[in-house]
Order: sequence, then structure tokens, then C-alpha cells
Amino acid sequence: MSTVLQSLSTELADAVQAAGRAVVAIHARRRIPASGVHWRPGVVVATSHTISRDENITVTLPDGITVPASLAGRDPSTDLAVLKLAGQSVPTARLRSDTPPTVGELVIALGRPGPSVTASWGVMSRVDGPWRTWQGAEIDSLLRLDLAIYDGFSGGPLIDAAGRVLGINTSGLASGVPVTIPVATVERVVTELLERGTIRRAYLGIGTQPVRVPESLAGKLELQGDVALLIVSLESGGPADRDGLLLGDVLLELDGTAVSDSADVLAKLGGDRVGRPLAARVIRGGQVKTLQVTPGERPKSRAA
Repeated sequence: MSTVLQSLSTELADAVQAAGRAVVAIHARRRIPASGVHWRPGVVVATSHTISRDENITVTLPDGITVPASLAGRDPSTDLAVLKLAGQSVPTARLRSDTPPTVGELVIALGRPGPSVTASWGVMSRVDGPWRTWQGAEIDSLLRLDLAIYDGFSGGPLIDAAGRVLGINTSGLASGVPVTIPVATVERVVTELLERGTIRRAYLGIGTQPVRVPESLAGKLELQGDVALLIVSLESGGPADRDGLLLGDVLLELDGTAVSDSADVLAKLGGDRVGRPLAARVIRGGQVKTLQVTPGERPKSRAA
């Protein structure tokens, strides 16, 4: 048994050493440095919530040298940011994109909140399907960890026992609970941030809250469900205001899909919906009306 444990220990240490060559420390806030991963040549992936300034950013490389970095773009809705390095020869991360992680799989979180790499190991506690952040971004899979994410670990990689990167760790998306942004999501966001500097998302300019439609009214109007969304705020001059939605309207459907939660609205507002009309079915004055609403491109401060 001791031989098996010693072999496992050696393999894990080797995995940490190999993967750690692509982990950097990022100096972009007043507190301790955050972590980042040299994802592509000259491209470092970090977490947006740990980058508190857009200029005067430096990165400490695994060999201890500190170099300047420029912010190529950020996406708070996925908590990802991309930095660019110039003329540095640093190993890139070895990604695992062929097979998804499994529940119970041994995993290691890496960080570099100081001059040396730091590790925390545990198991993958939950693997689930796509989920949506509170700002509307879709994460390809839910990866929840049974391990400690220490200060400065956000932005560092989650690796498997072979040292391959499974994603980017963050405590900024799920109320402080550590989750991992999977490789597929990171790849998609990094590509768009490098091209545009931001992530394009649609918005309507409304605030909603769930309401229960009285059973008598639901029956009279032949509604499929009895929970809908009351429009409680409306951005003046925004897409919904411009296209005729009113305060007090009860939103039943968007694009033919019933909505009973703000997440249902966000699910209809990907970047491909900007400028493309949606059919909005609402209750107004006890009658059902259908309006055409054309989403605009969402400003950074807007959620829906």
C-alpha cells in the first residue's frame, strides 16, 4: 500500500510541476496577486473580478521575472479576462478538451499568489449540464469542486492527475463557492475577447419579477402556465420601451417560449439576437397582446 501511495504522490507532484510552468501571478489589484494561465502563446487567461484596473498591469512569470501585460478584454458575465504578453517564452497550458471530467475524479487546483506555485487537491464533486450566470452568460458545464480555493487562486487552473487543464477556477461566479469554468467556455470567450475586446450580448432594458396569474384569468386566456413576469422597470429609450412594452405588462412568452424567471429572458438574449426581432406575448389590461421587440446590444451595466 505504501508503494502505491508513494507512486500516486510522485505522479501528482510531477503533474503540479509540469502544469505550474504555465501558471503566472498577476498584479492588478491592491491585495495579494491573483493567478493566471498562459493559455495560448502570448495570451494569459485570468478572472475578471481579480483585475481591478485596466492599465499598469504586471505579470510575474514562473522564472520569477516580472513583465508588463496589457488587457485585451474582459467579460464579467463569465468572470474571464485576457491579458497579452509581448516577447516572452513561457510554456502554454496543456488542455484536456477530449474527455469531460467525472464525479469523484482526483483534481488539483493551482495558483501563484506569490513567487511559487501553490496547490490544493480534492475531487470533482459535481458535473452537470450547461448553466447560466446571473449576468446571462452560458457556461458549458457545471464543474463543482470539493477542495479549498485559497486567496489568490482565482484565475488559476484546475488540472487532472496527468497535469492537463480542465478549466479556470473562480470564486466570483457562484456566491463564493468555488467552481471551474470549463475549457470549452474559456476557449470561446478568449477567441471573442481577442477579436473584439468584449462579449456581445443582447438586452431589452427591462426589470421583471415573477407573478402568479390568477387561475380564472389563466383559464380565460388559455395560458399554459400560471407564473409569468411582471415588468417592474423599463429603461427609457431602451429596446423594450422603444418597441412598445409598458410598465405593468405581464410577460408570458419570448420567441414562443414561456418565461417565468429572469433567467428565461436572459436565455433568449445571446449575442446572435442583437437586431433580430423577438415576439413578446404579454397580458395588458386583461387581454393577451403580441408585440415585436428588437433587442439591442447590452451595455456593460445592464442585465436584461
